[in-house]
Amino acid sequence: MSDIETIARFLAESVVASTSKNAEKSLKSLENQDGFGLTLLHVVASSNLPNPTRLAGALFFKNFIRRKWIDEDGNHLLSPNNVELIKKEIVPLMIALPNNLQIQIGEAISEIADSDFPHRWPTLLGELASSLSPDDMVTNKGVLMVAHSIFKRWRPLFRSDELFLEIKAVLDAFAVPFLNLLKSVDEQISKNEGNEAALNLLFDVLLVLVKLYYDFNCQDIPEFFEDNIMTGMGILHKYLAYKNRLLDDPDETEQASVLIKVKSSIQELVQLYTARYEDVFGPMINEFIQITWDLLTSLSTDPKYDILVSKSLSFLSAVSRIPKYFEVFNNEFAMNNVVEQIVLPNVMIRESDIELFEDDPIEYIRRDLEGSDTDTRRRACSDFLKELKSKNEPLVTNVFSTHIQKFFELYQSDPSSNWKYKDLCVFLFTALAVDASVTSSGVSSINSLLNVVEFFTKQIAPDLTKDVPHIILRVDAIKYVYVFRNQLNKTQLIEIMPILAEFLEVDDYVVYTYAAVTIERILTIRESNISSAFIFNKSDLSGSANVLLTNLLRLIMKQNSSPEKLAENEFIMRAVFRVLQVSEDTVQVMFPELLSQLLSIISAISRNPSNPRFSHYSFESIGTIMAYCSTESLPALANTVMPTFLNILSEDIQEFVPYVFQIIAYIVEKGSVVPDSIKQLAQPILSPGIWELKGNIPAVTRLLKAFIKVDQSLFPDLVPVLGVFQRLIASKAYDVHGFELLEDILIFFDSNLLKPYLNQIAVLLLQRLQSSKTERYVKKLVVFLGVICIKRGASFVISFINEVQKGLFSQIWSSFVVPTLPTIGNLLDRKIALIGMTDIMIDGMSFSGDYTPLLPQTLESIVETAASESIANMKSDYFDIDNLEEITTFGSSFSRLASIAEKPYDPLPGIDLTQGVRAHITRRLRELSQKGPILNTFAPQISADAQSKLEALLSIS
Repeated sequence: MSDIETIARFLAESVVASTSKNAEKSLKSLENQDGFGLTLLHVVASSNLPNPTRLAGALFFKNFIRRKWIDEDGNHLLSPNNVELIKKEIVPLMIALPNNLQIQIGEAISEIADSDFPHRWPTLLGELASSLSPDDMVTNKGVLMVAHSIFKRWRPLFRSDELFLEIKAVLDAFAVPFLNLLKSVDEQISKNEGNEAALNLLFDVLLVLVKLYYDFNCQDIPEFFEDNIMTGMGILHKYLAYKNRLLDDPDETEQASVLIKVKSSIQELVQLYTARYEDVFGPMINEFIQITWDLLTSLSTDPKYDILVSKSLSFLSAVSRIPKYFEVFNNEFAMNNVVEQIVLPNVMIRESDIELFEDDPIEYIRRDLEGSDTDTRRRACSDFLKELKSKNEPLVTNVFSTHIQKFFELYQSDPSSNWKYKDLCVFLFTALAVDASVTSSGVSSINSLLNVVEFFTKQIAPDLTKDVPHIILRVDAIKYVYVFRNQLNKTQLIEIMPILAEFLEVDDYVVYTYAAVTIERILTIRESNISSAFIFNKSDLSGSANVLLTNLLRLIMKQNSSPEKLAENEFIMRAVFRVLQVSEDTVQVMFPELLSQLLSIISAISRNPSNPRFSHYSFESIGTIMAYCSTESLPALANTVMPTFLNILSEDIQEFVPYVFQIIAYIVEKGSVVPDSIKQLAQPILSPGIWELKGNIPAVTRLLKAFIKVDQSLFPDLVPVLGVFQRLIASKAYDVHGFELLEDILIFFDSNLLKPYLNQIAVLLLQRLQSSKTERYVKKLVVFLGVICIKRGASFVISFINEVQKGLFSQIWSSFVVPTLPTIGNLLDRKIALIGMTDIMIDGMSFSGDYTPLLPQTLESIVETAASESIANMKSDYFDIDNLEEITTFGSSFSRLASIAEKPYDPLPGIDLTQGVRAHITRRLRELSQKGPILNTFAPQISADAQSKLEALLSIS
């Protein structure tokens, strides 16, 4: 068992920058020792150790559980004894921990519960419910936090019978104690009105109770809560109006008190009940509307109330979606009240906003552009306004437009003093004009009653080109272009681009970042929603790309005081990538210099990779350079990147390793020979340690395949390569990569070298088919057989299977291949499988008496698939990678580089995915019918529907 002192020492070193990397490696080297996880928990529990060490232990334990608790098949990776001991100790330990440690261990419990609760952790519910006490609020708080860490995972899940059975089991154990505790806390708050310490603890407990209330009701309203709605929601209504000066420090303006947090959580729950359970909650809604209105009109503009205001407005948004409640607002008088009492006070820019703009500009930008402002007053008001507008657009537009005009007049009367009113006008007009949400693609639908282009010309354009009374108005103008870029035509955008480029040379952080963001987004505007073509092309940037890239990289290097500061602004690095992407090969002369700068940036941030998005776009930029460089310059550029890349690999900077492998693989794929600087990786990438990290697998598989395609002599011994294949094919998560690797092994290696291993390869494939097949595995097996048939011939496929056991091919074919073919939806996979299967039928089976019984069902499967409308009508439409990337790239263990994305292997690129496939199958069936009576012999044995489809296929001209 790992020693507590040793682990504690490594954890202490892990929080010191100079020793953190070695300490983390040392900790990971201990992970596989028996009892490591339990010892780590004991370190976290030890009150004798410094808090930073304990917190580092809690964080490491959480990540250890994520990595080592279960495999991709849901099996425990730790010994049964360790699994049970951790589950036995973790709940009482968390209950006793301080709050910051509880949060991390709570997340670990949630991870464990995700795989083990309820079936493999049947004691948990009883343990939690029995630990609740009517008077020990310290213990209650810990128990409730454990419960919330487990049950909150219900919130985003899809409804299922299994989920509802789990919720029912929890409610059977928890519902009554929960409500009793809620009533008890309510009573004790009343008894302790003047006891500050007791009140703070009681409201801490109440806060977790409200969160659990939401957890229990997030999927559907349970009968217990419906029966007790007046009790439960009555208590919560009381605390929306609750005031106590002991819980509200008037000198604190930034941090929300526990009372404010409780009220915010109550509003979140009330919004859920309004949106989902109005049929039950309806009689109480008006009371909550009144208390919410009173709350919103009484709160100050202090930042500490921001979340409460936001949640309260979200509740009013939910109310306004219901027609009978919207009528409360549906007249000019009421709408004016909404504007004057609710909206305007909460969207007027505050001194705290200006301070954020000046003191923490990157946070200001993220709140505004990334949607991290979901709990801000302005975002909540926009959402409320959108809901009101969706019910009566003319009324809302007219009322708000009147106020906008009034504020413009105030601004114009004294611009230097009243600049905030113009900021207000631009915000309100934008919120009013946008009908749909602002996405990364821009605004797709606008208010037909407003003219956004005219507003741009009259009110926005001057603030782009002339002096402004405050720099925030300049930012407002740039953001207006960002929001409504789709409504401006290309001519207007061409006029705007040089102005935005000039802003890259100013000193104001927010201005140049907004300019970079807007340039980047303008360059992503496409000709249509389904088009892959940008409206701006390389010729449009031919005169400006050099300057843009120079200025953007200068802005990044300007922040080079530390790795964290350098990597702070991903928006600018994303603009670098986009300018390179659109410029293509027109800036080739800059590639060596640009590559040098990007590599220096990557070397710097590798000391502490702190911003995944910045890292991602740094590597995307290098990938783009490699994609558009000439073949002649590729070796030199490869030699430039390899020292930095080899250093990343030797230092095992895990965040960067998958990127490095992708770019090296692309260099190998693009060239005709493997550069000497890259050859040295051929054997090391076969070592088992490389394949243990999940994030490496897609990238290192690609590199191994690239080596095999370009230079098979790098692998004189096939055994280690086949060992990688065996590892991949055994995994449900990575079997697709196993098939891809095997395809290249069978296609590119010499037949004589392969021959001794073919039988064992087939055995491995079929063992997996027998032991733990999945639908995806069977489909990929059918596609694999299609690829091998196309490249090696039908007889190779048949003998490949039959050499495992005579007659086995017939079983596999009839049981798996024939029924699976029509279910393959991916166009390329379907094409490969359909053509391969047809070739096997015609070239390998038709003239052998052994397979005569298989021919009718095979023909029917082929005909059904080839004649189906899905094949005839499906198009290979463009899919917006940029938007997909936003959802999936960051935070995952593997991040695919779009600039050098690997294209799926197509063994027959000359055959179109849709009509070309049908034409090919028709031609092959005609060949069969012309060779003799074979087709006529077994065609009558297929169904009448399939016969008519066969006739239709054969009649195609």
